[in-house]
Amino acid sequence: MNEPTPLPLEVRGLRKAHRGRPRVSDVSFSVRPGRVVGLLGPNGAGKTTTIRLLLGLVSRDGGDALVLGAPYRELVHPAQQVGVVLDAGGLHPARTGRQHLAIAALRAGVGADRVAAVLAEVGMSQDADRRAGTYSLGMRQRIAIAAALLGEPRLLVLDEPANGLDPAGMHWLRQRLRAFAADGGAVLVSSHLLSDIQEIADDVVVITEGRVVAETTMAAVLADRTGTLEGYYLEVTGTEGVVR
Repeated sequence: MNEPTPLPLEVRGLRKAHRGRPRVSDVSFSVRPGRVVGLLGPNGAGKTTTIRLLLGLVSRDGGDALVLGAPYRELVHPAQQVGVVLDAGGLHPARTGRQHLAIAALRAGVGADRVAAVLAEVGMSQDADRRAGTYSLGMRQRIAIAAALLGEPRLLVLDEPANGLDPAGMHWLRQRLRAFAADGGAVLVSSHLLSDIQEIADDVVVITEGRVVAETTMAAVLADRTGTLEGYYLEVTGTEGVVR
């Protein structure tokens, strides 16, 4: 009997406390092939902590996070299975974008030919030989996304990937993520830009105070009485009229 194909990402009961205060409490959700999932929540809700937990960057107090059926730390070639964007500010200012990607390709165990390919894919070929210290935030973000694509992964995990992108860059990102999913890939994207998530996401997971308060499809969100992702988000998080 054939074993069922594991989901790209399955999070089960993740828990994490800091100095006795819960940061993430019993967080569970999944990301299926061909789907873009928007991870939403107010500042401090636990979105970034959840992402860091599922990538094994911090230890968990309980629960599991399985990437293609295994914990991230047990993946043999993680960069060829999961593309990650956590911080576009991590580029060495003295290195060029091309040099950064060449080092990332070596670490990922992929051929050097992928560097030119992903540079073209993110529209950075002409600026690839400039030092990263001269890049705008949007340009650094494009290089970070290029690094995530190097290993031709099946899952993308992106934390605020639109930071610093101009309207053209945001349009490109939306199109790229939709195309990635249409090709059978899976995407988890955390963002505060609800209008963009409404355009690209198939499913949404909303976290408030470290707990999942909603996991549903975008179709269900838009069929809700509010009629928009913003209205639905404000309703389920209880933040309507709250200034932060």
